Amino acid sequence: MIPLLGAPLVAAIGLCSAAFIGGYRLNLTPSEPLGLWRIEQLRRPAEAGDIVFICPPVTATFEEALIRGYLRRGLCAGGFAPLIKTVVALAGKRVEVGDHVVIDGRPVAASAVRKKDGEGRAIQPFSGGIVPSGTLFLHSSFASSYDSRYFGPVPDSGLLGLARPVLIFGR
Repeated sequence: MIPLLGAPLVAAIGLCSAAFIGGYRLNLTPSEPLGLWRIEQLRRPAEAGDIVFICPPVTATFEEALIRGYLRRGLCAGGFAPLIKTVVALAGKRVEVGDHVVIDGRPVAASAVRKKDGEGRAIQPFSGGIVPSGTLFLHSSFASSYDSRYFGPVPDSGLLGLARPVLIFGR
């Protein structure tokens, strides 16, 4: 028999597990509005404007980002949590990164590029170029977001699905 205090805990763990398996995720980062989101299976190629959940690749860049606290720990390969970002450029698009991000000659709103992170450490922006096939260029309008401004395009093989808000706060 489960002790009286243990029953609610077991029920809460069961509910959280079922929600996780069902694709529900709690976003606690300012990249997108805080709250409950659901991963919806993508039945088509990703498009510019899609908000997605994506696992970052296991690279030295992302390992350093985890150490610096730009990323959270999670269940993606490398121990990373999935990113929740907006797709702003697909394969073949030209990306320029200077003071702001420019895609095919059009400035991206809210894309100021910082030279230092919140701790005053130098942060290197992406050098720019043509987005390669099989990758996505990601962005968040949150000023301190760690996104493709800094790490460049990421493989679309890490795409978990569309991010659909369920119960969000802010923005």
